[in-house]
Amino acid sequence: MAKPAPRLSAAEIARVIEIAWDDHPPFNAVLLSHGLSEGQLVALLKRELTPNAYKLWVQRTGMKRGAPRNRR
Repeated sequence: MAKPAPRLSAAEIARVIEIAWDDHPPFNAVLLSHGLSEGQLVALLKRELTPNAYKLWVQRTGMKRGAPRNRR
């Protein structure tokens, strides 16, 4: 289970969501600039987005819940 995300302001949350919705999400940039882990980013988006928007984001990014990412 992911640690809770650090407290972010509404503007920071909006910026994280905006970057995550980018066609080529620079996850490392989001994670490093806002101090979030990958799990925290997913939890934040799941909490802040509507269920349909979250499902679309998962499809767009190719992220699968519970599946480990390929790290080669």
